Amino acid sequence: MNSFFERKYIIQGVFIAVAIVIAARLFYLQLIDESYLLSANNNVLRKMVIYPARGVILDRNGQVLVQNEPVYDLLVTPREVKDIDTALLCELVGIDKAGFDRRMATARSYSPYKASQFEKQIPSTAYAKLQEHLYKFRGFYVQNRTVRSYPDSIAAQFLGYIQEVNDRDIERSKGFYRPGDYIGASGVESAYEELLRGQRGVKNVMVDAFNRPQGVFADGKYDTLAVAGDGLVSSLDKDLQILAEKLMRNKIGSVVAIEPSTGEILTFVSSPSYDPNMMVGRERGNNYMKLLYDPHKPMFIRPIQAQYPPGSVFKVVSALTAQQAGLIDQHTVFNCPGGYRYGGGRAIMRCTHVDGPIPLITAIQRSCNTYFGYTYARMIDHRGMPTSEAYTLWREASMKFGIGHALGIDLPGEKSGLLPTSDFYTKRYGNAKWGSGYNISLSIGQGEMGITPLQMANIMAIVANRGFYYRPHLIKGIGEKKIVKPEFTEKISAGVDEKYYEPVVEGLSRAVNVPGGTGYAVRIADIEMCGKTGTAQNPHGADHAVFFAFAPRENPKIAIAVVVENAGYGGVWAGPIASMLVEQYLKDTITLPKYIQDRIHNADLLPKPKVEKPKETVRTAPQRDPMPPRKPDEDVQFIHHSLVAINRYD
Repeated sequence: MNSFFERKYIIQGVFIAVAIVIAARLFYLQLIDESYLLSANNNVLRKMVIYPARGVILDRNGQVLVQNEPVYDLLVTPREVKDIDTALLCELVGIDKAGFDRRMATARSYSPYKASQFEKQIPSTAYAKLQEHLYKFRGFYVQNRTVRSYPDSIAAQFLGYIQEVNDRDIERSKGFYRPGDYIGASGVESAYEELLRGQRGVKNVMVDAFNRPQGVFADGKYDTLAVAGDGLVSSLDKDLQILAEKLMRNKIGSVVAIEPSTGEILTFVSSPSYDPNMMVGRERGNNYMKLLYDPHKPMFIRPIQAQYPPGSVFKVVSALTAQQAGLIDQHTVFNCPGGYRYGGGRAIMRCTHVDGPIPLITAIQRSCNTYFGYTYARMIDHRGMPTSEAYTLWREASMKFGIGHALGIDLPGEKSGLLPTSDFYTKRYGNAKWGSGYNISLSIGQGEMGITPLQMANIMAIVANRGFYYRPHLIKGIGEKKIVKPEFTEKISAGVDEKYYEPVVEGLSRAVNVPGGTGYAVRIADIEMCGKTGTAQNPHGADHAVFFAFAPRENPKIAIAVVVENAGYGGVWAGPIASMLVEQYLKDTITLPKYIQDRIHNADLLPKPKVEKPKETVRTAPQRDPMPPRKPDEDVQFIHHSLVAINRYD
């Protein structure tokens, strides 16, 4: 009996102990440990991601180029969707029933239990209507965010665009990006992504059974604030950019203007362009495909990716490097009988006129091909060393002017241009016994040479500075402190002493300001602009019109290069565009005759669509084996494959 009572007390003691433990645990869970409270409340809490505003981009004078505007993403948690009016939701969002089913299937495949995007970038006007009925759609809620807005619809290729991240972006970011985030895809948006993007925040919101917000959970104790991205001050002059884009409308080509004393890019035009607002909103995908398949390639960034034979701008480089090498000086005279003969006199590189004895300054003023043919021959054939070594020295001197390598602009996708090595010609001709006659077209910036419009403008900046340049760049200040990247403050020498620039500058001044100069028609009253027209050879069609200049002569404020593809003479098309931009920037006015202004504004130089003719069946003769390559010691050594007697005049 006593044993029974002892067991009774033991069992009662066990129950009491268990009850005490359970009570203590409940007390701890409910009153002390708030993490369990948070977990229990997950069914009535909504974790709202707070997307930061991307940094605003301003022009050099503080005018807005890119800003943000609010949009709304509609999110869905498939598990929670019950008994909703599908037709009403489709009407409010602007989709059909098939679109609804497709979006729901995508959300379920992602996760039935987690929220995912149902419809992106709903504009404010549509959201206002949706918000009134949102409580009717259980399982749906709205996520606030911002997208880019471009008030003036300019500088599309410079500014770039943003797009939703893909799996590769997420992987490369090591988890920073999540599905639904946006990332800079091109232009400045891409180059400065880490500064512009900011930092996400999280807000815990309490909701009722109808998905209506009921306030912030725990007074925001578990929230994190979003941090806006850094703002950028660009080097662009917005008003000058707008004018340049108007002047290049219905034309293919580029305009690049640089402030020589800083390397800051004042104007950056790639034409044809497009409205950057096309790359924002719910029609972005359709617009992107239209631009991608546009035959005029508006998404091609011509200032840094198009590569043209430089034409006359290279004569400036040739004059400077030859002086530095001690092979010519400003008093050196060559006789121009109407062309430069080479290959034993059996081939000729023509001028359009006979100059007779001509010195360096006049050769630049009149763009004499003959003079620079002789100059190149001295650089390659008369240096007392093997041709390949002399050519290498010539090439290295030319590259110091930013030719044949990327300049390092703060945009992705910059091309280096082309300046072949001596090995290229040795391989082409089968041995090293070649001389200047084999690539004489390089002497006037033709042949295999190719440079970008940015490189053309930079050459003018070098001449304006009399021997140096700062790396061209598009962002002059980062954040509130307007920080400048150190690589854009480095002074880079072009390798030619200052004293050799004066005759070149004088020649460029006479080309514009003296009657008979190739650019005299586009001179500017009260401003001594130093420049040069050019006609860049185009093996695929009509030649490209080129004009490059800087102004004023002393203490230059602007260096510019204009390329208009397939337009012919530089003085007719590229020159007036450059002249108007230079005068507008320096004087805030344009005095070029109105009929010239109207001609530029109204011209449509876009290539017309080709009409394919019906194919005819023709009989062809049997094909012969191709001729073997000729050797340099054969009689035809002087014929250069890319130079057909050049009879144009810059």
